[in-house]
Amino acid sequence: MKKIGILGGVGWASTVDYYRAIAEGASRHFAERGHSSPLPIPPMTIESVTQAKTRALRGTAGDEASWAGFDAVFRQALLTLENAGCDFGIIASNTPHARLHAIRQGVTMPILNIFDATAEATASTGASTALVLGTTVTMQATNYADRLATDGIAASDRLPEAEIAEMQAMIDSDFYGGASDNARKRLLAFCDKHASPGTAILLACTELPLAFPDHLDDPVFEANGHLFVNPSAAHVSAALKEALQE
Repeated sequence: MKKIGILGGVGWASTVDYYRAIAEGASRHFAERGHSSPLPIPPMTIESVTQAKTRALRGTAGDEASWAGFDAVFRQALLTLENAGCDFGIIASNTPHARLHAIRQGVTMPILNIFDATAEATASTGASTALVLGTTVTMQATNYADRLATDGIAASDRLPEAEIAEMQAMIDSDFYGGASDNARKRLLAFCDKHASPGTAILLACTELPLAFPDHLDDPVFEANGHLFVNPSAAHVSAALKEALQE
């Protein structure tokens, strides 16, 4: 098995869930093949950054120089994982992927990006449109829209800044450290308001899927009349495929 490097901490609850999902997925893989207990899981190293620090270092959209400090923190974390002997890395957060083109400079270890895994899962639904929900950085960027377009899927027009700010506030208040009792209701109300029927809703913040505990490991699922894509689960599936290949 290949050793996985997990860059986590943004936030910690989703980092825990990445580790759990990888471990449980690997256990299922080997159980189905008749392995006895204790079932193997891939070797992993976690390098956890401090979310309060990285949030303060966020730059301004369109101003590359303003992101230098943010990029440097994540780049150093990836280099630490590389030096720990990891065969490939994953970032257990959507937001830094918007800066992956800069963060990975100087890193030779392969990085599995979340956009490819999510686009593949979204294409499997047959949906022609998608709504991307996440942090301010994710919703202001065009990474998901650009990648989905290569599969013929159109991302919905960018929401007004006030709506993007509402989603960021929801993530900060109801999803930090897990999903609060109010989180699911607020999220579903937001989806009811902005997602037309048949739209694939991308839960493109690694905390958002925590509102659906029965679907944490499902790249695609339906709930409350909506079609959801779970980028975290799709990302974990890609990591397992890479780590467990013969």
